[in-house]
Amino acid sequence: MSAIVFSADNFERSRRFIYFWYVKGERMMTDRNLIDIASEAMMNSYAPYSRVKVGAAVECDDGSVYTGCSIENVSIGASICAETVAVATAVSAGKQSFKRIAIVAEGSTYRLPCGSCRQILLEFSTQMEVLSVRGDGRYVSYPLSALLPMPYTKDSQ
Repeated sequence: MSAIVFSADNFERSRRFIYFWYVKGERMMTDRNLIDIASEAMMNSYAPYSRVKVGAAVECDDGSVYTGCSIENVSIGASICAETVAVATAVSAGKQSFKRIAIVAEGSTYRLPCGSCRQILLEFSTQMEVLSVRGDGRYVSYPLSALLPMPYTKDSQ
């Protein structure tokens, strides 16, 4: 088996990491790789009020990965979820089609996307896989359609 090689493409130009994993010359991202990347992003969370740090890593259809972390605000409505930050980072880089997202949070519970984040994820992929990871590394996987069974979509208008 070939070694997995990490590379950070376009770091100097974009000032953010785009992660690719290669196995036998093919791009490949395992659940654990995506979770590890989300865990790194979690370390940058700003969570002085809830004290629960959350990180997210969204994998695009082309294999690139963009990260986000939770950013709390004393005015709760101005807080930003890690999932939204990851999607916004990807979209600002020109990506609009996603395979899956890993959401990592400290603690013993699985943190699933809030309703607003589910709707944001649905805007870009109805078939996305959602990995929810506890602080001990254990995770569960759901299709986004199971988390948002009666969605409001572009076709609903």
